[in-house]
This record gives sequence, C-alpha cells and structure tokens, in this order.
Amino acid sequence: MESIAKARYIRQSARKVRKMLDLVRGENVEKALNVLHFSPQKASNVIEGTIHSAVANMLQTEEGKSTDPENLLIKEAFVDEGPTMRRFRAGAMGRVKRIRKRSSHLTIVLSDENS
Repeated sequence: MESIAKARYIRQSARKVRKMLDLVRGENVEKALNVLHFSPQKASNVIEGTIHSAVANMLQTEEGKSTDPENLLIKEAFVDEGPTMRRFRAGAMGRVKRIRKRSSHLTIVLSDENS
C-alpha cells in the first residue's frame, strides 16, 4: 500500500531542499521525523509537514486504516524545480543585476514495509 503527498511552490531552491531530503530518503518515517524536527534548515519544516500529510493520506484509505504508522517507510522522495521569479536590483555603474528567486515541488511516497 502506498500514499503520496506533494508540496508545491516551496519558496526555496530545489538544491537546498535536496540536501535535506537525502538524509531521510529510504528511512523509517519515525526516524525521519526525528531527524527533521531537530535540524535547523528551513527545508526540514516543509519536508516534515509533507511526511505528516502522506501519513494522514495513508490512514484515510480503507486499506490504510489497518496500517500501523510506525511501520511506514519513505519509498520515494524527490524534489523538482518550480517556476523562477525574476527580479532586478541596481548594480554598479547604473547597470541592472538579475536576481532569480527559485521555487521547487516536493513529492513524498510512503509504503508499508511489507511491500
């Protein structure tokens, strides 16, 4: 049994989110939540919330009601680039410098350890 949760338009670059996601990919949900809860990075809050959402999605299904949340495993976790906002700031000698404000889309797939 699998469940999916997505967080879209996260206002952080995919590269920074990937850094935190590598720590929890393939781990037990309980262990992953402990790691994320005590890490200071901004991305850890978003990933933690998305994992909570995936667990809730699993428990809402008919087959998932008999599932124990402690036995869930992060089967897949990946982040894609979202749209980039382009802003401009004054540069030296009257020039314009482009600032790219990146965003990302996070996807978490959970499964029971039995599968």
